[in-house]
Amino acid sequence: MTISLETEIVGTGAARRQIAIWLFGVAGLIFAMVVVGGLTRLTESGLSITEWKPVMGALPPLSDAAWADAFEKYRQIPQYELVNKGMTLGDFKAIFWWEWSHRFLGRFIGFAFLVPFLWFFATRRIERALAPQLAIMFVLGGLQGVLGWWMVKSGLSDRIDVSQYRLTAHLGLATLIYAYMVWVALGLWREHAPVAASRGLRRGAVLLAGLIFFQMLLGGFVAGLKAGYIYNTWPLINGAFVPADLFFVTPWWKNFFESQLTAQFDHRMVAYLVAIATAWHWWAARHVAETSRSATWLALAVIAQIGLGIWALLWVVPIPLGAAHQAGALVVLTLAIMHARRLSA
Repeated sequence: MTISLETEIVGTGAARRQIAIWLFGVAGLIFAMVVVGGLTRLTESGLSITEWKPVMGALPPLSDAAWADAFEKYRQIPQYELVNKGMTLGDFKAIFWWEWSHRFLGRFIGFAFLVPFLWFFATRRIERALAPQLAIMFVLGGLQGVLGWWMVKSGLSDRIDVSQYRLTAHLGLATLIYAYMVWVALGLWREHAPVAASRGLRRGAVLLAGLIFFQMLLGGFVAGLKAGYIYNTWPLINGAFVPADLFFVTPWWKNFFESQLTAQFDHRMVAYLVAIATAWHWWAARHVAETSRSATWLALAVIAQIGLGIWALLWVVPIPLGAAHQAGALVVLTLAIMHARRLSA
């Protein structure tokens, strides 16, 4: 009997693990990009490059004339006029390199995904059922680049910073791509025996991961509104646990997205909700041998992340703590995905 190359390679354990390692590597790059994006925001560097050149923009200014041209373009936007007027070329270079690094990492991720994908495809290592999932990742990655420019563009004419709506969308899509990639990679890495857990526990694990993702979106609005730089007390906010004037903006629904007070309050309250939900889930999962350890690690990570968030708030979000808090959110989400994936076996 003749065995085709496809039969020999596609779907084998070795091929699955190779693809899983590749996806884990790309996910690690996305993790780094989210952290660099947070640093770009914290250093207020995101508007330093005022053009979108997907190909030619890969090269930074290579001459004094090119640097002068880039600086002159930055001097035409409101952020320079109203915030950084009088900055030197050296000061401009400091913020330029953060934004350039963020964009360069995005381009590198594209190559890190596409080139191995073509190799896996050419060598027939990609299962038919996996191909659409990889295609979705690639399309979402391209969309993320467009969304990033759409975000930057919001701060080039009528604002001194980017829109909090677009910033949150940009962060949310990056996180969604990361989560999806980790979920798929975990399924390819190792096949587990079915876990003897109730349907409620399985659903609870997925819902908990979704709640953590939602909390990260709320964090995006806090960052976009710079709401972490005010009301720097805990556990009270503006002198009360539930402050007045949560809905002073009209119409009322805009308070969730445009009020610094309401955005910070929402982020705090959902943090408490995440803590309660995680504690409940840990208690429910403690007797399921296959997942009790992952539930414990998730609970510990949530406690550490809340502590880090309080620390950052009380210290008025210094750059290292702000970046650590954003990275910590991804760590918590990763552990939640790993836990939910194990329960889905």
